[in-house]
Amino acid sequence: MRLSRRLDKLAPYPFVEITRKIAEKRAAGVDVVTFAIGDPDIPTPKHIMDSLHAASDEPANHRYPESDGLPELRRAIAGWYERRFGLSFDPDKEVLPLLGSKEGIANVAYCLIDPNDVALVPDPGYPVYSVGTMFAGGEPYFMPLREEEGFLPDFEAIPADVARRAKVLWLNYPNNPTAAVADIAFFEEAVRFAKRHDIAICHDGPYSEVAYDGYRPVSFLQAEGARDVGIEFHSLSKSFNMTGWRIGMAVGNPTLINALFRIKSNVDSGITQAVQRMAITALEGPQDCIDEHNAVYQRRRDLLVEALRAAGMRVEVPKASLYVWARIPDGWTAAEFAARMIDDIGVVVSPGTIYGEQGEGFIRLSITTADERVAEGARRLRDWRPAGK
Repeated sequence: MRLSRRLDKLAPYPFVEITRKIAEKRAAGVDVVTFAIGDPDIPTPKHIMDSLHAASDEPANHRYPESDGLPELRRAIAGWYERRFGLSFDPDKEVLPLLGSKEGIANVAYCLIDPNDVALVPDPGYPVYSVGTMFAGGEPYFMPLREEEGFLPDFEAIPADVARRAKVLWLNYPNNPTAAVADIAFFEEAVRFAKRHDIAICHDGPYSEVAYDGYRPVSFLQAEGARDVGIEFHSLSKSFNMTGWRIGMAVGNPTLINALFRIKSNVDSGITQAVQRMAITALEGPQDCIDEHNAVYQRRRDLLVEALRAAGMRVEVPKASLYVWARIPDGWTAAEFAARMIDDIGVVVSPGTIYGEQGEGFIRLSITTADERVAEGARRLRDWRPAGK
């Protein structure tokens, strides 16, 4: 049989290979500590799970859901955004529930990209931004995120011919993988750039609730004029430890929201209604679980930052996100260093280059590993001095 040519362009999803390597080491008897994948280990809060259990017994939730979600869920999303960011959205025109934000990020490319169009994609960045572009027949232009610029893109450095062809600009703050943050002034600069070149902005903001030391991330949509040009993707995955339940949302520009709904209504049958009910409970219920989870993550962050510095790496203390982004010693590639780490001390990290060429020289560590394993990994790191190549 003949497969689609687009599969020839599709590299294996990076975390599939990392998972394979972990399994291989464990099969060989290695006690592996993994900081590779950003999947919260803390369970979904009990009051949210209780609502799922109750909703799963309701016969109405055993049938096909609607692609645009329950009206009650759209209202709950709008209400949460208003309480958290002071933003008011029409739940029928400016809010769309998603099967996890990853699904929406991939599908929105079909709303904006025609063959040979350009998407402006951060490097390093979440791989789905460029993969979705490729699926839609477009071409990613990688905007370098450099340490000396706070891991923010320089819009003035984008060539004029690229800006003319661009249809979408991808942003993501708090950032994965760098843990960088952005302020309203940066987002307003992005809006001015987008309006000048007739570009849509898609902001990926799932880490807005994972923050430390009193820092409170902003929403892109708080920037003046943002709703004229863009939408924001968010998720319950990181805020409420609900990665396995696959539920997120897009909010913002009604034209973009409607376009994404039109795509979704043709390719999926909506979110399981019992899961929608638990999402309503999460969004409308007590929010103190977020602070409790963040206190755990902050302790882990501090342990890892201290251990990485002791091992000779340069690390900025993250203000937000589930990640620590560390510059490795000179003379190593990111892939070499990550491989040596697992071979020498059984610690798994993500080499920065799986997020793009600009990730060279860095590794990413996720703090979604149980406390005792974080402590063990930190101990191994503090005592480790990699031998020269």
